[in-house]
Amino acid sequence: MRFLLTDEQREFGRTLDGMLTASGTPAAVRAWAAGDHKPGRELWARLAEAGVFGLAVPEAHGGMGLLPVELCVSFVELGRHAVPGPLVETVAAAAFLDRLGDDAATGDRLARTASGEAVVGLCAGTPYALDADAADAVLVIQDDVVRLTTRHGPVQPSLDPARRLSRPLDGTVLARGPAVTAAAAHALGIARLATAAQCLGLGRALLAGTVSYVRHRTQFGVPIGSFQAVKHRLADTLVALEFAQPLVHAAALAVAANAPSAGRETAAAKVAAGEAAYAAARTALQLHGALGYTDELDLSLWIRKARALRDAWGTPSECRARVLAD
Repeated sequence: MRFLLTDEQREFGRTLDGMLTASGTPAAVRAWAAGDHKPGRELWARLAEAGVFGLAVPEAHGGMGLLPVELCVSFVELGRHAVPGPLVETVAAAAFLDRLGDDAATGDRLARTASGEAVVGLCAGTPYALDADAADAVLVIQDDVVRLTTRHGPVQPSLDPARRLSRPLDGTVLARGPAVTAAAAHALGIARLATAAQCLGLGRALLAGTVSYVRHRTQFGVPIGSFQAVKHRLADTLVALEFAQPLVHAAALAVAANAPSAGRETAAAKVAAGEAAYAAARTALQLHGALGYTDELDLSLWIRKARALRDAWGTPSECRARVLAD
C-alpha cells in the first residue's frame, strides 16, 4: 500500500496553502463568528475555483469524481488555516447525494456545490446543524428519511464561536428507505475522513505556532524551548500527529478502493487525528501560559476549534467502538 503523496498532490496542497495564507483567513474566521459570512463566502468561492468541492462531485456534474486522497490533501490545508464554514458537511452532502441516486434536482445541486454557488450542509445523528445560517440548504437525515430544509432556529453558543449551531426546521422529504440508509453510511465515512484530515492540519498549525513561540519566549535568560520538559511535551505532540497521518492516508485509500474496511479505517483515522489535534491544542495553551485562549491572539481560533472537531462526526468513544465492531 502506497502512503506517499505524488508530486501533483503535494503541489495541490502547496497551492492551497499559498492561497489561504494570502487570503487573511483569521479575519474571515472572526467575521464568520460574528455572523458576517461575506468574507467567508468569498473564500469559499476561491476554494471552489481551486477544485476543492469538486473532489466529492461526479464528473457528470462538473466535479472530478470522488478523490479521497486529494480530498484529504485539501482538508489538511483547510484545517491548517482554520477556514470557517460547513466544509466537511458540504463534501459529505455531495457524497450522500451522489450515492442516493441521479435525477435532475440532484444533478443541479451537485453542479452548484462543485462550482461554489451553493453551500449545502448535512445534519445526521445530531439535533443541530453546523452553520445552517450560512448554508443555502441543509440535508437532514433521520433514520431512513432525508429532508431538505432552508429554515433553522436561532443560533446556539458553541465551544468554537466560528462553528455556529442551530436546529434545522421541517423541510421537504426527498427520499426514504434503505437507499437513504446506505447513502448516509457512505457520507458518514467521507465526513469522518475529511474531519480527520482537517484535524491533522489544525494540529500541525498549533504545533508550528507553539514551536515558534517557545523559541522566542525567554525565562531565566534563556528560551523556554530549551527546557527539557517543554521539549518532551512538543515531541509527544509531534509523535501523535505523525502517527495519525498514515491512518488518514490508509483511510483515504480504503475509501477510494471502496474496501469493506473503509468504515473501520475512517473511524480509526478520525479518533487518532482528533485526539492528536486536541493534544496539540492543550500543549499550545499550556506553553503559551494561557495567552492562547485570549480572543486577541489568532492562535485561539485554532485552539477552540480542536475540541469541537474532536467530537464532530463521531466522538472518540464512538469511533473506537466502530473500530472494534468488525
